[in-house]
Amino acid sequence: MTGSRFTLYPMPAKTDSRAALLSLVLPGLGQFSQGRIRGAFVAFLIAATLLALNIWLGRLTDRAVEVLSFMVLTLPYWALQSYDAYLGASPGISSGHRTWELVWQRGHDIRFLGVLLFISALNDAWIILKNLDYALPFFCTKLGGILGLTAKAISPALHLAVGYGFVRLRRWALFLYLVYAAYGFTNGIVNLTCFGPGRIRNTLLVIIVLSTIYVLMRRRVLIQEVQVKIKG
Repeated sequence: MTGSRFTLYPMPAKTDSRAALLSLVLPGLGQFSQGRIRGAFVAFLIAATLLALNIWLGRLTDRAVEVLSFMVLTLPYWALQSYDAYLGASPGISSGHRTWELVWQRGHDIRFLGVLLFISALNDAWIILKNLDYALPFFCTKLGGILGLTAKAISPALHLAVGYGFVRLRRWALFLYLVYAAYGFTNGIVNLTCFGPGRIRNTLLVIIVLSTIYVLMRRRVLIQEVQVKIKG
């Protein structure tokens, strides 16, 4: 299958793992170590603002919203500015623009979603093991025994599988994700009609809708073989 052809910014001849680690610990610290004072200040300011927003949303609503906003806003930016430090300075072009172009064209955003799914799978597994007696609503029923445990295991199992596919940018991951999204959304809507709205149920439905829109928008990263033409 012939994929699309686009211009890709080249990776720098020398990357800076130490700076990436420093920025991972404290946003902007890696850029500061490279002498990029303005970039360091901007990275720290944006990260601090997003963290403050997370805390404010948590106090305004609840802990779940605080964690969700951290996962979809602060954590992605934290990773992005660390990657920017890893790439180093970019003479002749804005480092922020260069970094985002590389992330977008190499599918690192989809890989990041895969990592989030890994984290979600571990969190789901921990919750299941901690609450073995809890019957998870499954299409308006609450199954017990082996069937109930199997129903609860569907989510972390699919999170692991899709997460792996996203990290590896596999075509089958798109299909598997859409199957999972259809299952999760349908199950959520059915349970909504039976048990009424709930904080967790509503949040999950919103996440599924937004994630699916984004994945479909980025589907070409997964389904096409991209022919890379290096710029410069």
